[in-house]
Amino acid sequence: QVQLVESGGGFLQAGGSSRLSCTFSGNIFSINAMGWYRQAPGKQRELVATITSSSSTNYADSVKGRFTISRDNAKNTVYLQMNSLKSEDTAVYYCNAVIRVSRTTRPQDYWGQGTQVTVSS
Repeated sequence: QVQLVESGGGFLQAGGSSRLSCTFSGNIFSINAMGWYRQAPGKQRELVATITSSSSTNYADSVKGRFTISRDNAKNTVYLQMNSLKSEDTAVYYCNAVIRVSRTTRPQDYWGQGTQVTVSS
């Protein structure tokens, strides 16, 4: 079984910064891609940023130059550094990872419980 713990977020000021983190633990053989997604009220969940096992990154156009995704493989943790926050960044942020629990099993998607980020202008 895989457990996920997200932290960070909360009420933030426009122009400010914050860092989200998500740690995976439990029965983990390997972690492939990791990422962050967000869902604003009344909108569909959207990709924010992803990072591969070789640390190649991909960002939504709306966050390029402001957000940075990184990972610590030794800690099974993915981070999202958010700078120059805007009110439109307000959403519930979800971490995601593609995990294999053994050498013989297929990779599966695991999702965090979500953490609220509210940016006031």
